[in-house]
Parts: sequence; structure tokens; C-alpha cells
Amino acid sequence: MTPKIYFEGVITSIQPRIRLVRSFDERHHNYLGYVLSIHGSIGNDERGFIVAVGKGTHAKHQFQVSKEVSGECMSVVDSRKEIAEFYRVSKLKVQSQPKRMNLTPPPWLGIPPDLQVYRERGHRRLASITYDKSCMGCIWGCKMPVEIIVDHWNPTKKQYRFETFCYGPKSCELYKPGPMRKVPGRKGMIYEEPDWVDEEETAHRGQDD
Repeated sequence: MTPKIYFEGVITSIQPRIRLVRSFDERHHNYLGYVLSIHGSIGNDERGFIVAVGKGTHAKHQFQVSKEVSGECMSVVDSRKEIAEFYRVSKLKVQSQPKRMNLTPPPWLGIPPDLQVYRERGHRRLASITYDKSCMGCIWGCKMPVEIIVDHWNPTKKQYRFETFCYGPKSCELYKPGPMRKVPGRKGMIYEEPDWVDEEETAHRGQDD
């Protein structure tokens, strides 16, 4: 068996761990847990890294930015399907409680809600450059690994990529949607996901919700 790796450090971001499956104009989400961005040590390295945890683990520890954590983990086997570098965490400990922060959102840096809340809120596409610049620390941001079934008659024909989304208030001043998402299909066809998809998914929310 592959030995586990010890890690410890300070949480710099926590976001939902969601996997997206696309098949031309259809999409399906798998809500798996959360990803913790941590600055500290992983094995013999001192650096930033990302660890995936389950929803039960978050419910128990209520992770948020600036908490110190430690534990053991394993390297991700298929990096096409994970944002995190490491998962299968065990012996997890919260070493200290977070310092009090008086930061006015955006970004939102509190304790992320249950995954069902994300599912109910729905998301809008988020420009990747905006995510990298402003939203990596926000609890409403999400970078998803995407599995694309190019030909539904031959499901083994797949492509992989990453897409960024926002579950936050529609009034957020930092938000930028970026270009429409294009999804390849069989025989060279391309589906361009229209704006109304995001509008419909978040229509039940007000501007500040």
C-alpha cells in the first residue's frame, strides 16, 4: 500500500469539492466534499497545497480560513478528476482556532455551508482570470474538474478540463462571467452554453442573496 504523507499548516481557503460531467448540452454535478488550500508542510516540502476532505469531516471541524490543521493524506491518483493534490485524509486535527478577522466581503471568508446549500443556490460561470485574481479564497468560488463525454454513443471517448464558477451573491462587485463555455460533441459539433442557463439556475435568488 502507498504510505500516507504527514501534513500541517494554516488554511488559506476552503471551497466546495464538486465534479462536473458534461455531455454536449447536458450537465451533471457530483457534490463530494470540500477542498482546503493550506500553506505549510507536506512531507518534506514547505509550500502551498490543496487537500480534499469529506462533508462529514467539515461538519465536525467547521473549517475556515486561518485555522491550523494537521493530518495524513495520500496523493491523488488521477489529477484530471481532482482540484486537490491530496485526499483520503486521516488522523486530522485542528491545532488552533482562527484569529478574528474584520474583513468586509467580497470575498467571503467565513465557514462554508452544507453542500446542499450550494446545490440549492446554483452557480454562474466565472471567468478563470477573475477566479485566480479575486475568488480563490472565497467560500462561494469553485473550481471544478470537468469530464466531457464527447460521444454519448461511445462514452469511453472523453475529454477533461477545469472550469470556474460562482455560487455567491449576484451583486458581487468582483464578479465577471468570462466567455461562454464551449462543449465538444460527436462528429465535430460544438455546443455553446448560453447565458440563460446561468440566469435560470439562479433565478430564485435576489441580487444580494
